[in-house]
Amino acid sequence: MQNEDVESQEREQAAVHSAELLAQVAALPGLPGVYRYFDAEGGLLYVGKARNLKKRVSSYFQKSHDGTRIGHMVGKIVRLETTVVRSEAEALLLENNLIKTQHPRYNILFRDDKSYPYLKITVAQGKEPRSASAWPRVAYYRGAVEKKHHYFGPYPSAWAVKEGILLLQKVFRLRTCEDTVFSNRTRPCLLYQIKRCSGPCVGLVTPEAYAQDLAHAEAFLRGETQQVLQQLEGRMQAHSEALEFEQAAELRDQISALSNVLHQQAVESTDDRDVDILAVQVQGGRACVNLAMVRGGRHLGDRAYFPTHVDDAAALQLSEDEGSEPTPVEVQVLEAFIAQHYVEVPAVPTLITSVPVNKRLVEALSEQSGLKIRAIHQPREQRRIWLEMAQTNAGLQLARLLAEEGSQQARTRALAEALTLPQDRLDELRIECFDISHTAGESTQASCVVFHHHKMQNSEYRRYKIDGITPGDDYAAMRQVLTRRYARLAQALREGRDDAERGGGGMATEGTDRQPDLVLVDGGKGQVAMAREVFEQLGLDLALIVGVEKGEGRKVGLEELVFADGREKVYLGKDSAALMLVAQIRDEAHRFAITGMRAARAKVRTGGSKLEDIPGIGPKRRARLLQRFGGVRGVATASVEDLASVDGVSHELAEAIYRALH
Repeated sequence: MQNEDVESQEREQAAVHSAELLAQVAALPGLPGVYRYFDAEGGLLYVGKARNLKKRVSSYFQKSHDGTRIGHMVGKIVRLETTVVRSEAEALLLENNLIKTQHPRYNILFRDDKSYPYLKITVAQGKEPRSASAWPRVAYYRGAVEKKHHYFGPYPSAWAVKEGILLLQKVFRLRTCEDTVFSNRTRPCLLYQIKRCSGPCVGLVTPEAYAQDLAHAEAFLRGETQQVLQQLEGRMQAHSEALEFEQAAELRDQISALSNVLHQQAVESTDDRDVDILAVQVQGGRACVNLAMVRGGRHLGDRAYFPTHVDDAAALQLSEDEGSEPTPVEVQVLEAFIAQHYVEVPAVPTLITSVPVNKRLVEALSEQSGLKIRAIHQPREQRRIWLEMAQTNAGLQLARLLAEEGSQQARTRALAEALTLPQDRLDELRIECFDISHTAGESTQASCVVFHHHKMQNSEYRRYKIDGITPGDDYAAMRQVLTRRYARLAQALREGRDDAERGGGGMATEGTDRQPDLVLVDGGKGQVAMAREVFEQLGLDLALIVGVEKGEGRKVGLEELVFADGREKVYLGKDSAALMLVAQIRDEAHRFAITGMRAARAKVRTGGSKLEDIPGIGPKRRARLLQRFGGVRGVATASVEDLASVDGVSHELAEAIYRALH
C-alpha cells in the first residue's frame, strides 16, 4: 500500500512538472542542440544531445513513464536548459564536455583522472658538442605537450612507455640521462658498457651518427619500420665495401635487434600504424570497456575503463526516431566511451569495435578532430586477433571488478550489521578514519581517509600538519585534527542547515560539511576518550566514534572496537568480514599518514629542497651547485670544502649552505 502511494505521488509530481515545463518545451526550436535537466536542489540530472531539440525533449514529457527510471527522473525535473548549436558534431562535443565536468546523475559516465603518458624526444638546441641540449634525449613524459619537442603516444600505461624507451636504448642507443648528469660525466656510464647508449656525453659518437640514429628511432616510432631496415642495410653494405668491418658489424647487430623486436610484435602481417581496439562487456549492472592501443604498428597494451550509471542511463536512452529498435546496452556504453574519450585524447584513423556504433557518431568525431575516421565492427586477420585479445581482457577485468565489489559490499554489510548501522543505504555508508604519525615527535602529521560507495575515495583524503603541541603528544594531535575536521560540520548543525545531514557539499581542506556514518580512530581508550571530548564540545553524536584497539601482542585479527558512547568493547573475530573492512580502512589511514610524515621530514632535512631559500643563493649560484653535484641530494652530501670549490661560493657561504641542509 505504501509503495502504491509513493508511485501515485511520483506520477502526480511528474504531471505537475510536465505542466510547468510544457510552455518552455513547446517553444523549443527544431534545431540541433544540447539539453540539461535539473532537480529542485539545482543538481544536474541528465545531459542529452539531439538533432531536433523540440522532438527529443517533448518525448520525455508527452509519454507515460510510470514506474520506470525515466518516470523517476522526469518526476524530479524542475528546470530545463538548452543550447542550440550549428551541427551534431558541436552537440557531441558540448554534451560530453558537460558530462565529464558536471557528472550528471543519469548519464553513462567514464571517469579517468589520470592523463596518458607519452614518450618524449627532445629537440637539439645549440651545436656546442659538450652541451647537453645539443644531444636529444628520450624520456617518459606525462602532461601537456609542447610544440618544441617530439611526442609519441599516447601510451596506455607508464609500463608501456618504459618498455618503449628500453627498446630504443637497445636498438638505437639514444641517451636517457638528465642534462645535469650528462654535463658532469668524465667517463662513460654503465649504459654505454652494456650497449644501451652510444656515449655522447664523453664524445664517443659523432653528432652526425647520433642524428642518424635519432632519425631512425623517430621513423620506427611512426611505424616506418621497413624503411628503417632498408636504410640500415644500405649503410652496412657501404661500410662493408669500404672494408670498415667494425662499423658494419655494429649496424648488423642493430639490424638484428630491430628484426627481433618486429618479430616479437608480430606487425609484419599488417599495414596498420595507429589503431584503437575497443571491446565492451556488460554484466550484473556493470560494464567494462577495454581500450587496446596500436601506435606505429606496435601493440602497446591496453587499459580498462568502468563507467558509472549504466543501468539508469540505459533505461533513459530514448530513440530519436519513432518506432526504431532500442539501442543495446553494449552499444550505448561503447558510444558513450567514444564520445567522452576523444574529447581530450587525439583520435586515430581506425577504430576496431566489438559492437557496431552509430555512423553519425563517427562522422561527428571526424568533423570534430579534422581526421577521417572509420569504425570497423567485424575485422579480419591481424585486426581480428587484436579484437579477440581486447574482448578477453574486457571479460577478465569485468569479472575481477564484480568479484571485488561483491567482496567489498559483503564487508560493508557485515560491518553495518555488527554496529547496528542502517541497512537500507549501504551504498551511501560513509566512514572516515584518522591516524597520527611522527618520528620521535618530528614532523607530526594526521591523516583522514574516506570510505564511501564500498571503496576508498582517494580524492577525498586529507592530511593535516599538526602544530602547537608537545612533540610526541598523540592525544593533543588527535584533538587538533578532529576539531579542525568537524568544527564546520558542528556549526552547520547548530545553524539548522540540512546539507550536513543529507551529505551535500564538498570536502574542504580544514573540515567537512558532510556527516559521516562512522568515525574510526586508530587507538584504544585514550584516543577514544580524546575524540569523545572533542565531539562533546562540538555537540556531535558520540555514537559515531569507534576506536580500533590492537589486541594481545598487537597481532592482526585480534583487534577490538572501543565505543565512545559507553557501549562494551566488541571483538568481531579474526575471520570476520566486518573486521577485514575495519582493518583495511585503518591500514590505509596509517599508510597515508606515514607517507605524508616522511615527505614532510625529508623536506625539513633538505632545507625544503629549495637552495634559493638560503640567504646568498640566487638562481645562478643554485644552478652552478646543482650542475656540479647533480641535484639537491648531491649538494646535501657535499662537504664545506667541496661547496666552496664552486665558482661564486665563498667559504662562509659554503658553511651557511652546509648548516641549512644539515
